[in-house]
Amino acid sequence: MWEKLKRVWKIKDLRNSILFILAMLVIFRFAAHIPIPGINLDALGELLESNQALGFLNVFSGGGMKNFSVVMLGVAPYITASIIMQLLTMIVPKLEALSKEGEYGRKKINGYTRWLTIPLAIVQTFSMISVLKSSSYNIVEGMSAWSLFMAIATITAGTVFLMWIGELISEKKIGNGISVLIFAGIISSLPTAVQNLLINFDQSQIITLVVFAIIAIATIIGVVIITEGQRNIPITYTRHMQGSAAYGGINSHLPLRVNIAGVIPIIFAISMMLVPPMIGQLFMTAKTAWIASFASSIVALWQNQVFYTILYFVLVIAFTYFYTAVIFHPKQIAENLQKQGGFIPGIRPGRETAEYLQGVINKLLIVGSTFLGLIAIMPFVVQVFLQSDVLRIGGTSLLIVVSVVIEMIKQINAQLVMRDYEAF
Repeated sequence: MWEKLKRVWKIKDLRNSILFILAMLVIFRFAAHIPIPGINLDALGELLESNQALGFLNVFSGGGMKNFSVVMLGVAPYITASIIMQLLTMIVPKLEALSKEGEYGRKKINGYTRWLTIPLAIVQTFSMISVLKSSSYNIVEGMSAWSLFMAIATITAGTVFLMWIGELISEKKIGNGISVLIFAGIISSLPTAVQNLLINFDQSQIITLVVFAIIAIATIIGVVIITEGQRNIPITYTRHMQGSAAYGGINSHLPLRVNIAGVIPIIFAISMMLVPPMIGQLFMTAKTAWIASFASSIVALWQNQVFYTILYFVLVIAFTYFYTAVIFHPKQIAENLQKQGGFIPGIRPGRETAEYLQGVINKLLIVGSTFLGLIAIMPFVVQVFLQSDVLRIGGTSLLIVVSVVIEMIKQINAQLVMRDYEAF
């Protein structure tokens, strides 16, 4: 391992890319500690501890929500915009055709996603401030109309700034920029969590902590196994003659990962879970009785642990299937194999190959989506059995952290291999 680290450090381009990413993360952490004026941070901290949905948002914004900073929304609006655009791509024919135009289409859709992020950030910021105003914690301290406008403009700009940083990180080809930012936000909360654990340590919690440690280790092992697990589909390329020389006749394989969607389904599910309670809290003070009553019922429903856990589990599985359908196209793969003279032994090229690949990926998705769902709800299950909220977000956080680290290591290794080939 140390030898590989030395190799990475000796390669100038790779070293500069890593240093650039670290510099971007430092800027992100600095921005997360620049607060918006007019907010009672102590009262906000109490609200975050009592509100599960806002607690999630705080973790994935790297503590930006707790500080009510300029990047308090994190990359949540951008993720929501990505979900909307991917749904529209599957529904709107023009966007579907655009998505098939290669690099040009991808850039156009990314551009639409960026523009959509701005109004979503404005709406989410206004909703968040309205929720804080209507709470009983006296969080917002005399915010005028002009102060409200400046707060919305500043936080929206902070979201766009993080989106830009994420894309800059992605360009370095050492991990997905948005995932890296979420990873940094989760890691940044670790020192505070350890400090609080040591301050409030009680000998009666030793057994609970040991159980948590065992669960954490088992989770990490499970994440690595599922993330690295894949089904290799055998591929044979036909032999053909050109003059007196024979070409082809090669046996290869098509790797299909068990967890082909990575951590994206959990990130999508968390983003969706945050929306209803925020909207509900916004309308709880509405003058129309039935609207206020309906909003209150939504908030109460989301505070029901059983309902919240079941819905979270279902959303993770649903987004796993959805995102896989977006990125995996068996018909296109079958067509490419047929054009290249490749086929799966025992399967006819064309439509039957596409149906076979779809059947295989459906079986893999049963395992992959169930695993993601169980990891997502594991903290809630453990909380019920051990009567402790220490691991409230531990499973999801571990999954994201381990998956992002694995992906970054793979991309670094790929760049090392590429440079080894260039050396010959």
